[in-house]
Amino acid sequence: MQKIICLSIFLLLTTIGNSQIKYEEVIDELPVRETKYKIRVPENWNGTLLNDLDYFKNADSERNLLFLEKGYALSGTVRRTDRYQKYDPAHEAHDFISIFDVFESKFGKPKRIIQLGCSGGGTVTLSMAEVHSSRIDGAIAACAATSQWMSNTYLDAMFVLKSLIAPELKIINFGSLNNEDLKKLQTDWEKALTEAQKTPEGKARIALAITIGQWPAWGGRGKAPVEQPNPNNITALQESMFQSVMRLIPSQRTRGTSMLENAGEGQLQTNIGLDYKELYNNGNEAYKKAVKKLYKESGLSLSKDLKKINAFKRISPDAKSLKYWSAPGRTHVGKPKVPLFRIHTIGDGLVYPTMAQGYRDLVKKNGYSKLFRSAFINSWGHCTISSTEWLVAVETMMERLDSGVWPSTTPQNLNKKGKNLNSNDKTRFIEFEGVKKYNRVWIPSINNYLGKNN
Repeated sequence: MQKIICLSIFLLLTTIGNSQIKYEEVIDELPVRETKYKIRVPENWNGTLLNDLDYFKNADSERNLLFLEKGYALSGTVRRTDRYQKYDPAHEAHDFISIFDVFESKFGKPKRIIQLGCSGGGTVTLSMAEVHSSRIDGAIAACAATSQWMSNTYLDAMFVLKSLIAPELKIINFGSLNNEDLKKLQTDWEKALTEAQKTPEGKARIALAITIGQWPAWGGRGKAPVEQPNPNNITALQESMFQSVMRLIPSQRTRGTSMLENAGEGQLQTNIGLDYKELYNNGNEAYKKAVKKLYKESGLSLSKDLKKINAFKRISPDAKSLKYWSAPGRTHVGKPKVPLFRIHTIGDGLVYPTMAQGYRDLVKKNGYSKLFRSAFINSWGHCTISSTEWLVAVETMMERLDSGVWPSTTPQNLNKKGKNLNSNDKTRFIEFEGVKKYNRVWIPSINNYLGKNN
């Protein structure tokens, strides 16, 4: 066990609703990486520790106070200030292991540890389930990214838009631009897409981009600009596609892939060897139906546009970057060793819900389905998961750990569980239509591990 510095325990009191919660708190930083962390153990501790990457700054959130009131101990870190340049989920996982050691030395060994988190917290949760399963008992990953999958899913839709609408505009390496140049690039993309949206041809091609890229037709940051469309209402569906694309073009808000490339010191995105006709065929059935109708109305040939995309100059990855992201803990291979519950909002435009579908299918292919369940939430945005929905996920995991058998995770049963836990809140679990097949599952090859080009 690592030596911990300057450790103090405080007895505190907080109020949630009409309840007062007494708990002990530890705030400190770990040696070597100097990562700040926080631990809270309630007076009515039930023996379970919930650990979250983002706990430090969110300890007083509604969700975390609810967990505390229910008797769960909580722990976690703060995202490091150098994360944009040196992002490494493998190191984040090692920080958690150090926290577990601290916790055990001060409060005793928990009966069980559940790793959970959203976004980057979901990413490292998947890593913990696959690589450090000996230190946890279960995992709940929300809106979780796998770096290379996410980078290439982003690339595919942008590649279609570049091929068919704005061949002169940049779609990779935009993270290195200064703020002024990045703002200009954003403005140029907004102008190109707005002009395209005024024409039947442009509408068809924007719909094609969403379909090939396997992005959600209704999803992005901030407040939803349009109501969730009926997938059979092609006009509403295409308008929603346009609004989603406008929120995902290169900008300050979409520099996530740049963070990944900074860490790996090279280009991570690639579409070498892909057949974009096949990628289109793997798309969402309702989206493909809309694309065919929009192409017919525009007078364009869908087959000719697919050939045009396939003929466009491709993007190659850097072996150094692929080597970095091949390391265990930095990528995911669909082999969880503890019960893993993966949840995702269907309107997530930053970490695409189709990635969760791809992981589920990979887990099944690898023979780990008994350890895995997934569920989707009918919500616009990234990590827009209610406190009750989180509590449903945790209680579902607790039932799985108690009995050794998964309780029903159908949307109907999860929503019923949510109503029983909190009748004043809504739970929005829903069936997810998804895609025929997720296009961008990536498992590192031997050459990737060695840093050689395939």
